[in-house]
Amino acid sequence: MNFANYKWFIAAGGALGLLGAILVYLGNPGNMGVCAACFLRDTTGALGFHRAAVVQYVRPEIIGLIIGGFIASMFWTKEFAATTGSSPFTRFFLGAFAMIGCLVFLGCPWRAFLRLGGGDMTAIAGLLGLAAGVGVGIFFKKRGYALTEGERLPAAMGFLPTFIGVIMLLALVFGLKLGDNAPLFESAKGPGSQHAPIVASLVLSIIIGVLMQKSKFCSVGSFSRLFRKDFSMFSGIVSVIVFATIANIALGQYKFGFEAQPIAHNNYIWNFLGMVLAGLCFSLSEGCPGKHLVQMGAGNLSSVIFVIGMMAGAAVAHNFLLASSPSGITAAAPWAVVIGFIFAVYVGFFHKKVA
Repeated sequence: MNFANYKWFIAAGGALGLLGAILVYLGNPGNMGVCAACFLRDTTGALGFHRAAVVQYVRPEIIGLIIGGFIASMFWTKEFAATTGSSPFTRFFLGAFAMIGCLVFLGCPWRAFLRLGGGDMTAIAGLLGLAAGVGVGIFFKKRGYALTEGERLPAAMGFLPTFIGVIMLLALVFGLKLGDNAPLFESAKGPGSQHAPIVASLVLSIIIGVLMQKSKFCSVGSFSRLFRKDFSMFSGIVSVIVFATIANIALGQYKFGFEAQPIAHNNYIWNFLGMVLAGLCFSLSEGCPGKHLVQMGAGNLSSVIFVIGMMAGAAVAHNFLLASSPSGITAAAPWAVVIGFIFAVYVGFFHKKVA
């Protein structure tokens, strides 16, 4: 084993596991130190695009990941480049259905790992679903599925995602008013009301973003390589779980079992299927949501389209009662997951390069 191929994946995963546990200790929801899907959902609610009052808060962690990607790509890896790719329509709806799958499961891939690191064994079904979804994505890629990447744009265009993130941060810090009496929406109770101090959230997520950009760690890439018998990136997933477990035990917030876990439900079939859908959409979009957020900071405007799609999916999920709760899935959720599968499979079969 060449340790050089592993060290940055282990470092990035370890930072996510350790700092994610610390953010829970500082006030973030249980086993939700950093969850790209949940925190995009909360931020979408803070902007008023959904009115689920318990999940509305501009999450500094989202902004920190973008800034971390910007800092690392500008000053460390020197890889910053304003780029865009093909098929914004496809990317947008892959993002939307990925979010719906995540909200059926109640978490993104990063949260699945952090849930396991907190002792939540209900996340195993989601982890298996993620692997299955990535496997289906690989099947389509072998049949010719592809998205065109890498069209260069003026560098100034690549600064815009980070600039918008900073504006959002200032809006949170200074309580931006959206109307005469309406600030950014902020939950008074529920998960949206549970958050670490802004400075801690921002600084720790910037560290995670920097290491993610340096390592190129990606949940989807981890399983893709694993299927090719390359264990290097998967070591990052193991690192997340191990460091989160150690930190949660040390902080007295580890709870092993399948029952009464924080912001989780026990419908294992839909935990699995929700993450199959999410994993497939992530695979077809070439990255998990954490990677897309970090890549936004590095100038990737295709990732911006995918993330906007995820935010739209969050709005739809909560406005149309598709998102799960600790009591389980909703009556409409299975229909949304089925529609998502139809869309993703259609795209997988027919979205191919034209000669």
